[in-house]
Amino acid sequence: MKKYIVIGAVLISGMIFAQTPKPQLEAVGNKVKATYFYENGKVQQVGFFKNGKLEGKWTSYDQDGNKLAIAEYNNGEKVGKWFFWNESTLSEVDYSNNQIASVKNWKKEAIVNMD
Repeated sequence: MKKYIVIGAVLISGMIFAQTPKPQLEAVGNKVKATYFYENGKVQQVGFFKNGKLEGKWTSYDQDGNKLAIAEYNNGEKVGKWFFWNESTLSEVDYSNNQIASVKNWKKEAIVNMD
């Protein structure tokens, strides 16, 4: 399962740069808020850049607007708790030193909304 979480994290991270429509960029203090869209116009990802590096919370959605992942970056490195949703589980991935430290999984019945 850890292997699939790693693959998912890489795919989510890689999706940031693999967009067809142009992102919407907005200055917010000393950061740039980036919103990426699917070809159908729905939001794919929202997050921040600071000094050209990923920073803070990034949220990814599927084409129907359902949350797929919440990620956290500090100076371009993966940090803290990341969450990945699918039809039946919620996976919590803890990052330390930009590497996976632990993975926890919950069945759908135990999932709490993270809005």
